[in-house]
Amino acid sequence: MGGRKKPPPPPTGRTNLASCIVATIFLIFVTIIILIIFFTLFKPKNPTVAVTAVQLPSFTIANTNTSVTFTISHYIAVNNPNRGVFTHYDSSLQLLYAGNQVGFMFVPSGKIEARRTQYMAATFSVNSFPLSSVINRMPEGMNGLRIGPSLEIETRMEMAGRVRVLHFFTHHVEATAKCKVAIAINGGSVLGFHC
Repeated sequence: MGGRKKPPPPPTGRTNLASCIVATIFLIFVTIIILIIFFTLFKPKNPTVAVTAVQLPSFTIANTNTSVTFTISHYIAVNNPNRGVFTHYDSSLQLLYAGNQVGFMFVPSGKIEARRTQYMAATFSVNSFPLSSVINRMPEGMNGLRIGPSLEIETRMEMAGRVRVLHFFTHHVEATAKCKVAIAINGGSVLGFHC
């Protein structure tokens, strides 16, 4: 009988409680670190939309300078700064003159890979619309030459979609670009655009 050792006493309730508290604090600490990493590295950002060029392939004035018809081309760069794929849908391009919509087109849905820039071209014909009685007159053009009467149109591109982060979280993001385009009445050329 003298060779047997006594088994150790079972742990007390205090030891079990201390183990649970340490494990809980560790899990809270790990959760906080994961959330900090998620919101710093993977926080979804809105894409950026920039109009890089505007062209007028055709331009016609009819009825003694009272109505205009033209075809306009936009060249657009959309940058996805996220670490996830940007899937865009429900996007459109509007053309406004004197506050009235004179052109509209839907942008086909698609995907832009993470941290990539996608270039798009949008060309559409604008049906005849009446010119307002006030036509902007540009004071001076390049090299001090007078340009003559011009009209100013506004373009609005709106892109909406979602970014999927870590294949689990989905976030809604939007981007908008507004530009003013000045078009020379005599000659039908783009004088410039400002976004």
